[in-house]
Amino acid sequence: MNYQGVLKKMLTEFESPIQYYLEMDTDFINVNQLLNKNIEITFEKYQCLCCGLNKKIFRQGHCYNCFYKSAQVGDWIMKPELSTAHLGIEDRDLTYEKQAQLQPHIVYLALSSAVKVGVTRKLQVPTRWIDQGASKAIIMLEVPNRYLAGITEVALKEFVSDKTSWQKMLKNAILDIDLTAEVKKLAMHIPPEVKSYFLENNENVLTMNFPVLQYPTKIKSINLEKTPNFEGKLKGIKGQYLIFEDGRVFNVRNNEGNVVSLSVT
Repeated sequence: MNYQGVLKKMLTEFESPIQYYLEMDTDFINVNQLLNKNIEITFEKYQCLCCGLNKKIFRQGHCYNCFYKSAQVGDWIMKPELSTAHLGIEDRDLTYEKQAQLQPHIVYLALSSAVKVGVTRKLQVPTRWIDQGASKAIIMLEVPNRYLAGITEVALKEFVSDKTSWQKMLKNAILDIDLTAEVKKLAMHIPPEVKSYFLENNENVLTMNFPVLQYPTKIKSINLEKTPNFEGKLKGIKGQYLIFEDGRVFNVRNNEGNVVSLSVT
């Protein structure tokens, strides 16, 4: 089987195990069905996810120019505390920013390597946790805009990490931690302006089961810029990573905007 298309993050479906889908030009691949099969991926060209041109990808699937112009990759994406749409202040495109920022957001704790705090739009639950490779997650609070979620994350990351160790996540070297107890510990550090949004009695911890047949013990990351052609037997999918039999891993999301050929044998 042969496919071609521009890489975008895998779509997911919350089942047990998580179902993964890769959208190609004329096909929609259920990646779970490729487990234990040999996959070859070959770089063909670039295709910026914004302008669509064959220009070298700079970051997040965008060419250099689009990365610094597109509203979809403004600084407030990675740093929600920089959101200003609630004040009517434009960063790059106020219409887009109002749509994205002025909607319910959640602050959560997730267990991907160790406990981490994070922010996402309510509509992105549980997709955000799946993309991070989190084995468990719990919602701490729900707020009406991205800014309030951002300042909460800033306050809480003084006491808990906001990063995932992707190597530990992929090795499944995860501590068994009581997330409800962690929420209670952190509650006192929530900023005063968002305390009324704290979900005090929420004990609903969501568990994610990933389709992994074999976890790697040693990891080597594959990058299409350095390795434009590679092949291997697929042994697992976790977060946005493909895990191969020899311990190599491929982060689909980090390679967005690359047009590839994919063959399965």
